[in-house]
Amino acid sequence: MSVKIRLQRHGKKGKPFYWVVAADARSKRDGKYLEKIGTYNPNTNPATIDLNLDSAVRWLHNGAQPTDTAKAILSYKGALLKHHLDGGIRKGALTQEQADAKLAAWLEAKNGTVDAKKDGLSKAQADVKAKAFKAEQDVNAKRLAAAAQAEADAIAAATPAEEVEVSEEAPAAEENNEETQA
Repeated sequence: MSVKIRLQRHGKKGKPFYWVVAADARSKRDGKYLEKIGTYNPNTNPATIDLNLDSAVRWLHNGAQPTDTAKAILSYKGALLKHHLDGGIRKGALTQEQADAKLAAWLEAKNGTVDAKKDGLSKAQADVKAKAFKAEQDVNAKRLAAAAQAEADAIAAATPAEEVEVSEEAPAAEENNEETQA
């Protein structure tokens, strides 16, 4: 019986969620499996992967062949590196402590790059929010300035008309006063 490490699709339409499973190569994609090794959620950025490293390496030692996508996931989480280092231990090229130190260093570096990506994404998202807030403030300031200008124009339009009427009456009154005085 040949065993494959592959993805089993779950979730709803448009929102896939995968289980990483070890299954008989003859079974259906979403059918019977031997063991669930982990999960993979491509809907998040960066993708969320939860993998049982020891179980994946055990299946690799037993001859399970990963599919292309599963191989990328196993490589991303360090299962293929651990499998490779275990081969070096069996051959006597490495000790267990050296292999564990190499794997720990690699995992630490990988976590650093993933954290840097998450920080970059959150910073980019914060920058977008800040720009949108600044643009909204500018639009609100322009709207308030336009409303104040329109109100001032309305007041100015109403005020000169009254002054014109008063000023027209004033010269006539002055002429009447001059005629009565003469």
